[in-house]
Amino acid sequence: LDRRYLSMIARNFGGGPVGIETIAAGLSEPRDAIEDIIEPYLIQQGFIQRTPRGRVLTANAWRHLGLDAPKDLAQQQISLFQEE
Repeated sequence: LDRRYLSMIARNFGGGPVGIETIAAGLSEPRDAIEDIIEPYLIQQGFIQRTPRGRVLTANAWRHLGLDAPKDLAQQQISLFQEE
């Protein structure tokens, strides 16, 4: 399920940001299960970040999936941190 979560954000949303309701619908899982079970592990592993605009994959997640991160990933992450 963790890999499905990461793959969906990478392939369907270009790495994010994407809202939790959209993620829950895409995985056919309850929002609470995602927030309480899946996301804490992914955050601890450094695969996702929660931002005011939604969940975003980190460079570690792209490497873990064996996919190329978007070229502007570093700039996206910098701008997301500045908004918090």
